[in-house]
Amino acid sequence: MKLSRKQVMCKSRALPKLEFSDQKLSSFSGLLLFQVLFSNLRLRERCRQCLRHLADQADYPPVAIFLGLIVHILLGYRKLRDVAFYKDDPMVLRILGLKRLPDVGTVSRLLAKLDTRAVEKLRAVLRDLVLQRLALLAVRRITLDFDGSVMGTTRKAEGTAVGFNKKKKGQRSYYPLFCTIAQTGQVLDFHHRPGNVHDSNGARQFILACIREIRKALPGVAIEARMDSAFFSDAIVALLHEEGVEFTISVPFERLFELKQRIEMRKHWRRLNDDISWFELSWKPKVWKRRYRFLAIRTRTAKQRSGPLQLDLFIPQVHGFTFKVIVTNKTISPRHVTAYHEGRGSQEGIFAELKSEGQMDYIPVRSCNGNQAFLLAVIMAHNLNRETQMQIRATERRTTEKRAPLWKFERLATTRQRFIQRAGRLTRPQGILTLTLSANRAVKHEFLNRFESLRRVA
Repeated sequence: MKLSRKQVMCKSRALPKLEFSDQKLSSFSGLLLFQVLFSNLRLRERCRQCLRHLADQADYPPVAIFLGLIVHILLGYRKLRDVAFYKDDPMVLRILGLKRLPDVGTVSRLLAKLDTRAVEKLRAVLRDLVLQRLALLAVRRITLDFDGSVMGTTRKAEGTAVGFNKKKKGQRSYYPLFCTIAQTGQVLDFHHRPGNVHDSNGARQFILACIREIRKALPGVAIEARMDSAFFSDAIVALLHEEGVEFTISVPFERLFELKQRIEMRKHWRRLNDDISWFELSWKPKVWKRRYRFLAIRTRTAKQRSGPLQLDLFIPQVHGFTFKVIVTNKTISPRHVTAYHEGRGSQEGIFAELKSEGQMDYIPVRSCNGNQAFLLAVIMAHNLNRETQMQIRATERRTTEKRAPLWKFERLATTRQRFIQRAGRLTRPQGILTLTLSANRAVKHEFLNRFESLRRVA
């Protein structure tokens, strides 16, 4: 249908007069979806039990402040004092069950008062929510990825230390170790540590705890794990093997002279494809108790030329090889082992989203327990965003070689732009609470679809 110029164009030179008044307007109508989700998961009741022993020490219910941190992250705000920009939003107040929001000082004081008991209970809630989803999913196999991520800060917070940081040398930081679930892209748990420790610090106990939590909640499920070379040790490899966990771990073969020598002297490599070849051996370092399957992989790559280039001449590329070694107890083919291990990259995507869109790299207070509680709020916001999508849609993938998530997830920033950051007005025509949004057809269709799907789950 062809439209006339008069139907398309309008004059917009005049500037409107500005007025500010309490109209029960909300900038975050999409929080309605998370209000339904909070109810479905009984999140308020679960968190209240964790913080009940602190209730007498604060004017505001501690559970409302902690849920407020989760909402703060969902809205896309970073610093605690940014609460001033939405403190009168009616949808934020409704989801928290408050008539007015606490100021930044009240939130900071609660975070400073949090004890280890409260943090451990909140971590248990985090694990229970993820395990509840895995139980509903009824998967036969669960893939665990373990890795650490640096959280730097300019403040001298309790428990921070100066550690290795390529981008900001000398900066104090935390270096928590995370366990993520490949099938759902959620964080199962974390082990909080100062920034000056090695990746493997406390890893054995943390890995064992994660495995036992899964076995307790999901008996009979097969567990597999993936790790980088920082976790290569006899203690961790033996633990995984004894626990019946299938694993792949990168090997720092440059430090193992005998293994490095075998790779250098190897003449016959089996082809995986045109660029990748491999060989395997049953081997162990001298101090280890038993042998394992080591898979050496050689990849043909183009070498970067040094020196000036004459661009008017044809210069053929010179090719070389890059090497990596994987230790595993899997019995599948080398091609499948390689693809499975390379799937670890998805965990880096989770860390990137947590930092760029979930403010994981922000350290709000000086107390260690308070910063752990904020980290818990960040992780819960990430997990809840994915839980929302899992509740409204069936799985969209089968299990792949790389163990890609079973859903094609929207990032938290996308959820904000499409649903959360929607203007609306709360009214009570004829005594019925009503949320009115703009009549955008795309928003109406998708919003109603999500809302009805979440209500059916309840």
